[in-house]
Amino acid sequence: MKNIRRTLALVLALLTLCLPLSGCHGYRETEAFIIPEDFDMSRNYEISFWAKNDTNVTQVDIYNKAIEDFQKLYPNITVNLRLYTDYGKIYNDVITNISTNTTPNVCITYPDHIATYLTGENTVVPLDSLMKDKDYGLGGSALLFDSPKQDEIVAQFLKECSFDGHYYALPYMRSTEACYINKTYVEKLGYTIPEKLTWDFVWEVAEAATAKDADGNYLVNGQKVMIPFIYKSTDNMMIQMLKQKDAGYSTKGGEILIFNDTTKELLEEIAVHTGNGAFSTFKISSYPANFLNAGQCIFAIDSTAGATWMGCNAPNIDISEDKLVQFETVIMPIPQFDTENPQMISQGPSVCIFNKEDPQEVMASWIFTQYLLTNDVQIAYSQTEGYVPVTNKAQNSEEYVDYISRCGEDNDLYYDIKIQASQLLMDNTDNTFVTPVFNGSASLRDAAGHMIESVAKSMRRKEPVNDAYFSKLYSETESLYRLDQLSGGDGMAKEDLGPLPTTAVLLIAALALAWLLIIVYAVVELVRKKAKQG
Repeated sequence: MKNIRRTLALVLALLTLCLPLSGCHGYRETEAFIIPEDFDMSRNYEISFWAKNDTNVTQVDIYNKAIEDFQKLYPNITVNLRLYTDYGKIYNDVITNISTNTTPNVCITYPDHIATYLTGENTVVPLDSLMKDKDYGLGGSALLFDSPKQDEIVAQFLKECSFDGHYYALPYMRSTEACYINKTYVEKLGYTIPEKLTWDFVWEVAEAATAKDADGNYLVNGQKVMIPFIYKSTDNMMIQMLKQKDAGYSTKGGEILIFNDTTKELLEEIAVHTGNGAFSTFKISSYPANFLNAGQCIFAIDSTAGATWMGCNAPNIDISEDKLVQFETVIMPIPQFDTENPQMISQGPSVCIFNKEDPQEVMASWIFTQYLLTNDVQIAYSQTEGYVPVTNKAQNSEEYVDYISRCGEDNDLYYDIKIQASQLLMDNTDNTFVTPVFNGSASLRDAAGHMIESVAKSMRRKEPVNDAYFSKLYSETESLYRLDQLSGGDGMAKEDLGPLPTTAVLLIAALALAWLLIIVYAVVELVRKKAKQG
């Protein structure tokens, strides 16, 4: 029996040491992509590319030209372009197609979405080994075009594509948010735009702009309509406010922190200004640019990628000429609580590659993905809107430097607000941030905006917004976006991550076998002992 006890003690010790290896895990285990020794140019490949554009014909033309130019270099790779008008639709279609193994080869997407794709089995290709390959990696010698090297990609933008210990995408374009201001009306109200924009200044001017005459016309514009401050993306609004306040949002591990006192304080202030008629949102009132250009808005916050719609000289004005009001437009970084420590979100599409049975097909996808980072594609696409190329190579090129230097030369290609929007991001790249990425982070982002939208709608309906209201709002938001399924009592993520990795399964099976052998050994020893006693 002493031998049995010793053996049992040893197994229990081993079990204790090995338990962490078979416990909670993150995404499904992702296998490293095995790079073929060479890319087989004798074969023909057909790959699908899902991309997004804002019904911008110029962007479509750029995609088509990029594909045409790429296929001249690689006539054996046919690229089929599928266009969407919304990133959310791409996301939904990818999720649907994962179960049927019909995902695209290459996809424009966001890291939050990739985190959900990774709950499938080997769906998204980790790019680490591909990026470093001397022949077909970034700047590889076997490529038929001038691919940027890894250190020629803006480090901040590339870092945004890395999570769970791997690179799962390459950045494609980057933007941030900006505040487009009707300077003419700000000065008419007796204010001077400060060098650095603050939330206090925006709220104060917005409140002043709500004053009306005896006939119900707004004093600042003489019209019946004036929404002084409109925010396009309320999820970004909440996320950036919390970041600027150094308040909780979430952790990298998926802990949900957004339901805190600072969030409540911010919502309370937003409620007051909404109730006074000083604030609204895109979902409630429509596009900020349309109100700005009609002289019915003073502060319009939208993406720098939307700069071609902003201002009375904008090339993409969406309202009739008779409603257009002449004013001076100024573009600035979003308002800050602490102007000495500015915080603004980094956004914009990245490109991921989906795994396929044929590694040569994956290689064809990888080569095309790199082509999207060449100077010709990067510069052409960035010139369509207020995007910034994701490579230093493109940003520092003679062609792009010349483009930036011609700011305001016309109201089309060189539209001043558009180019200033790009310059704004380049000047503030070090001040940008992204939110933690995990399975469920996309839902948390939606929840952040939902709370602002809910408070704004409640104030317009004259509903009481008090402590009881916020308690109910938090609870309903948590349930609506299934955040309660992401967070347990300790607030940590508990996603359904599928089966355990093979190594964990083998370990558990070995432990079970060890226990079985111990039991058999104990029974045999007991039988022998009784036989001797008999």
